[in-house]
Amino acid sequence: MQSATTPIVNIAAYKFISFDDTQEKRAEFQAICKELDLKGTILLTPEGINLFLAGVRASVDRFLAWLRSDARFTDIEVKESYSDDQPFKRMLVKLKREIITMKMPLIQPEKGRAPAVDAKTLKRWLDAGVDDAGKPVVMMDTRNAFEVDVGTFDNTLDYRIKKFSEFPEVVAKHKDELADKTVVTFCTGGIRCEKAAIHMQNIGYESVYQLEGGILKYFEEVGGVHYTGSCFVFDYRTALNPELEPSGEIRCRNCDAVVKPSEQASPLFIYGKFCPRCAEG
Repeated sequence: MQSATTPIVNIAAYKFISFDDTQEKRAEFQAICKELDLKGTILLTPEGINLFLAGVRASVDRFLAWLRSDARFTDIEVKESYSDDQPFKRMLVKLKREIITMKMPLIQPEKGRAPAVDAKTLKRWLDAGVDDAGKPVVMMDTRNAFEVDVGTFDNTLDYRIKKFSEFPEVVAKHKDELADKTVVTFCTGGIRCEKAAIHMQNIGYESVYQLEGGILKYFEEVGGVHYTGSCFVFDYRTALNPELEPSGEIRCRNCDAVVKPSEQASPLFIYGKFCPRCAEG
């Protein structure tokens, strides 16, 4: 058993790839994670894999070696962060239809991605305000509204969507006003903007990129420049700052809102019961 002082390695990874034996593989994933005392969530879908796992370094390394022994996942890229405690309470291996639900089956990143921009290049573009061709750069957040409220890039386009399946209709309405811009889509780790950028190309956006590795990779490589706030993550850390450390936000167990440290000092906040938002509402 790991001690309370053992640093925990948190990994996030995904890959769009044909994966037609998810049912058979589920038991293998469950077994290896149990053996290695890993916790988190793994999604197995016909279009690929998505995972968020945490455990001690040796266990994470053994899991990745096992995963990469499957030729389909040899080149899967992983983002890492660290915590003093295990951020997950249990281990789940789920079967789903899509890695991220968009309800547009013709969008298949495995068959070809939209152009991607890496973190260092994006920082350079944002420093200058234009891309290498001299076109104005606009950031577009593809995440849900409550995630955006925790933190996002400065001056980003935020369409206040409640679920990703709303994105195609919303983004189509704004195509004309972005005709002379270079649009960079982004999300937490890169999954949503994989599909978002392809869809935008399909409906006629001429200059659209996806941020390679999402916000977490941007934090890892260049820090928080041009970004305000933290990045919401779907585990018990709630949000990470640009140093990839827990930023102090928590989720209200009553209304599910993200409660910032300043709000936690309010008399209207009682941990586990209510927060200023639901207490007043």
